[in-house]
Parts: sequence; structure tokens; C-alpha cells
Amino acid sequence: MEAAIARAQELVDEWDVEMRRELPQGTDIFDAHLHLGHDIDGMVGDYDELERVMERYGISRAFMFCMDEPDRHPAFRAPNDRTLEFARRAEGRLIPFVRLDLGEDPIEEANRCLDLGAKGIKLHPRAQKFLLNDGRLAPVFAISAERRVPILIHGGRGLPPIADDLARLVDAYPESQLIIAHAGIADLGALMHHFAGKAGVFFDTSAWSPIDLLDFYRQVSPEQVLYASDFPYGQQPSSLLIALRTARVASLTDGQLRDMLAGNANRIADGEPPLEPTPAKGSNMFAQPMVLARIHQYLSMATPLLWTRQPDSVGVLGLALNACEEDGHPGDDLDHIRELLLCARDLWQHAPEIDDERERMRAIRHTFRLIHLADIVAVTPGAAP
Repeated sequence: MEAAIARAQELVDEWDVEMRRELPQGTDIFDAHLHLGHDIDGMVGDYDELERVMERYGISRAFMFCMDEPDRHPAFRAPNDRTLEFARRAEGRLIPFVRLDLGEDPIEEANRCLDLGAKGIKLHPRAQKFLLNDGRLAPVFAISAERRVPILIHGGRGLPPIADDLARLVDAYPESQLIIAHAGIADLGALMHHFAGKAGVFFDTSAWSPIDLLDFYRQVSPEQVLYASDFPYGQQPSSLLIALRTARVASLTDGQLRDMLAGNANRIADGEPPLEPTPAKGSNMFAQPMVLARIHQYLSMATPLLWTRQPDSVGVLGLALNACEEDGHPGDDLDHIRELLLCARDLWQHAPEIDDERERMRAIRHTFRLIHLADIVAVTPGAAP
């Protein structure tokens, strides 16, 4: 197992080099969505680990907020206090957002934390179990508009349609800037109907599927896109690589990539007006070599198994590895995918044998990182400059 983990780190280091090669020269990086704390699902966002990640990957600033923490009652006060303390320790690199529960004094908590230095508001309708037609949201948007601070709202899995209700709030409070997380995949088509090309409404890139991001880029103005990792759930270098490669497939220019990676978020953080939105790029058609399509299919099947910490009882990695032996695809993509999946297979097979929970989670996270990298390669052949 230690040998497999060491090999996994070697592969990550190799992809670090490749990801840096693909960055536009002189690029700043601003992570618009990350967490610190301890979530009730067992995930941990550690401050020291985040500092190392930001240093290693050249991330200059980030929007930061707490997780769905065991001591979130009442009103996320204790986690929000820790968020503010993390921001003080980071000396400007971490920009704190106050997380709210609509059922527990949200307006009082928002004002308290904004007075203490918070620069934005985080809402999570799935975790805090509210709908977007909830009347208690209007005062939150009113505070955002009055105090000129953005709202970042969960827009990923586990939600009913959200676009129509969000649009009514945005129309009612036009001075409120809105960031819809996870590329808005919960209600992508309707969100784009309302918000594509609308200055002051942004979407972050913290999605795990490169197919989702390709569909996202073809509908949204590049000036509305913010790079985001969703740390600790999103990991490097796959988080940056998926954003970069899908954006290149969608034909974003180097200047638009720089704005996606930092410029658009810097303008929000610095209180500057957003850039005027330009037309979306990308295509409504997606072509992929058949062997890479097969590999992507199998790796998509692996993802929920890993998330729920199940063994590969279906044998999806074996199917993906067998597909790597097919002929007819030029270049090094299959070799790169094969070496990532061989290591992932060893880690996944032996992770249940690890007694220590922390070490077992470490092995599972390495497994997911390798599989995610392989999937990005499978979906974006030829995207590297």
C-alpha cells in the first residue's frame, strides 16, 4: 500500500508539471470556492493543508467559508467565527464568507459577521434544507445588495429546479452579485436561459464531470466564469486541469482563461464592476474517439462507488484498463490513462484492508484523484496546447 501511495504521488507530481505547462504564461489563480472545517460527512478542510496547496499551485486568493459542521447550531456562529479567524491568519489571502441557516437568525448572523469582516454570504439549500421560493431569502438578498457583498449559492447535485426562483430574487435585488456554484448543473438549461450574458451573475467551475463543463462553457459568457476547486472535495491538479482543458476545448482565448482563473473573481473581491459579457463559446456537438468514450463511461461508473466508499465490485477499472489495449488512437493518451488506472486499481483494491480511518481515507482520495485525472484525459484529447 505504501508503494502504491508513493506511486500515486509520483503520478500527481507528473501531472502537476503538465498542468503548469498548460497554464497561460503569467497567470494568477483565484479559487472562488473552498471550505475549511469539519463536515458532518467526515470530510476535513485543514488550514495548514490548504496553505500548502495554495503555495504549491500559485493560488493567490480565495473565497472561503465553513463546512456543514457538527457545531453549526445555532446559526453557524462557531464555524463562522473560525472562518473569520482563518481569514485573519491568512492576512488577506482567504476572503471570508458568512454561512447562513435560514431557520436560525440568518439576518442577525449575516450582519454580525459582515461587521466583523466577512466579505460575502454562502447559502446551501440542500444541506440546510430550504427551497429557493422560501420567503426568508429576500432579506438575505437585500443585505447583499445593501452592503455590496456577493452571495455564493450551491447549484450542484441534490436540488430541484432553482432557476425561476433565483431569477425573481436577482430581478428584485439587482445590486446583489450572485455566484452559482458547481457550474449550475442542478438546473443548467434554465439557469442559462435566465442568466447567460447577465452581468453580475457568475458561475464557478467546481464540477467533477468534464462533460458537464463542456456543456456549461457553450452556454455561458466567459466573463461570467470563475475558477473554483471546492477544496477539500476538489483536489489538485485535477481541479485546475479540468477547468483549463474543457475551456480550451470550448475555444476560450488565453485572455479569457486568465479572467476565468483570476480576473473575474478579483473584480468581485475588489469591488470593481464586472466585465461586459461576450457571447458564449464552444459547440453543441461533442466528438470523441470510441475507445476514449468507453473509458469515460467506465470511469463515470466508478465515481459514485468511490464517493460511497464501496469496492469496485462491478470491475469497472478492469474494463477501462482493457479498453486501453485497443488499437487505433494515436498519441500518448492511452498510455497516460493506463498508468493512472493501474495505480488507482491497486489503491482501491487494498484500501479496505487499512485499519486506520485517516489512512484509509487518504488512499481513497488518492484513488479518486487518479481516476479523475484519467477521465479528464479521456474527454479532452488534444486540448493541451
